[in-house]
Amino acid sequence: MEVQVTPRVRRPRPAVVSLTDAAAAQVQAIMAKAEKLYVGLRVGVKQGGCAGQEYVLSYAEEVGPIDEVVTDKGVTILIEPKAVLYLVGTVIDYETTKLASKFVFNNPNETDACGCGESVTIKPADGE
Repeated sequence: MEVQVTPRVRRPRPAVVSLTDAAAAQVQAIMAKAEKLYVGLRVGVKQGGCAGQEYVLSYAEEVGPIDEVVTDKGVTILIEPKAVLYLVGTVIDYETTKLASKFVFNNPNETDACGCGESVTIKPADGE
């Protein structure tokens, strides 16, 4: 008797990050003015600042072999592999006030932030 094994159908994974309409519009505007064509926006986390970590945004010239790729509201976001667990569930917004315009990370994994708002402490998601 031969046993047939059928591959398990995996449910789609939720996106690691998402964009608000304001953030998507701003990224599209910035990319349209860029000096060359980029494949997307690279998002990461680096060590630094008085709270320990900082968010990093940059142009992405190519998709890395193990980058997490998210497409939201017409924007391609590439997430550095080492940053994925720190960014799970993050919503990136763009805010304009009388004194500043900036991208804001609403991250459920943040546990603390410095007074100036430039650096944060992030606990990696537990993977559940």
